[in-house]
Amino acid sequence: MQVQERLTEQILECINSTLKPHGVAVVIKASYMCMMMRGVQKQYSTTTTSGFRGTFKETDTRNEFLRLITSSLA
Repeated sequence: MQVQERLTEQILECINSTLKPHGVAVVIKASYMCMMMRGVQKQYSTTTTSGFRGTFKETDTRNEFLRLITSSLA
């Protein structure tokens, strides 16, 4: 069991500390079986979390990255 926000942060920190790049961006989109099968029963419910380090903390760089991944997912 893992909290999505913590998983995003752990992936971000692992990449950052291992590779030591100028910047790191991590975006995770996940579906939750508990929301789909019980409780609110939303079949297409997803949650997206993101984390940024280095050059991706700059607004222009971050926005370009988000625009690129959004257009590739459409």
